Amino acid sequence: MKWRSLEESTPETEVRPLREIFAERQELIAKYAPTETQAIHARAVAELKQKCLAANTLPVGSKVPEFQLQNQDGKNISSSDLLAKERLVLCFIRGRWCPFCVAQMEAMNLILPEIEQAGATLAAISPQTAQQSFFMRDQHKLRFSLLSDPGNQVARKFGLSYQVPEEQKAVYKRAFVNLPFVNGDDSWELPIPATYIIDRDGTVLYASALEDYTERPEPVEIVRILANHSGA
Repeated sequence: MKWRSLEESTPETEVRPLREIFAERQELIAKYAPTETQAIHARAVAELKQKCLAANTLPVGSKVPEFQLQNQDGKNISSSDLLAKERLVLCFIRGRWCPFCVAQMEAMNLILPEIEQAGATLAAISPQTAQQSFFMRDQHKLRFSLLSDPGNQVARKFGLSYQVPEEQKAVYKRAFVNLPFVNGDDSWELPIPATYIIDRDGTVLYASALEDYTERPEPVEIVRILANHSGA
């Protein structure tokens, strides 16, 4: 299934709510994906919620761990580089194969001028290789850095990483979601989606981590929070 970009599906300039875009993609999945496949994904999400994974992620007020990762061009980018001049909006995503991650990144891309006007830099972290990030950035015309997190080392420090359950792993294999190839390792480990707003001194001002990969914060809400913290 080819997931159309927001530019293809919505030629108008108005930014649509992300929940509407997600609802459309969920409708397509409900229409074309087998019922048992949908049930497996639902069980995987329920299991993560039962473990309260999101409740144990890096909270507001804490300091983010320092990191250095490669961007889509193979250039080393450190957390201090990203925070050198402005605050940072940092998104953790699963990868370019995930339709919800793609939709979120395109939506964030559309609102990037407002993020920058609010005095912040935008970047995303995923376990996919730098080459896969290059493909994602090029295909979806993204204008911000996509950082590669081999083995989810940074995601683990944020408390976001988890092991893909065996039955879900089998579904991904049948759907040709080859995580060992995409991520460059055979760990079958992913981060739950998360969005952080980080102050220049590394303090977390806002945190949203959700076990359900079909739920993400609205980009306009991120801009609103940035504006509210403009005096921080």
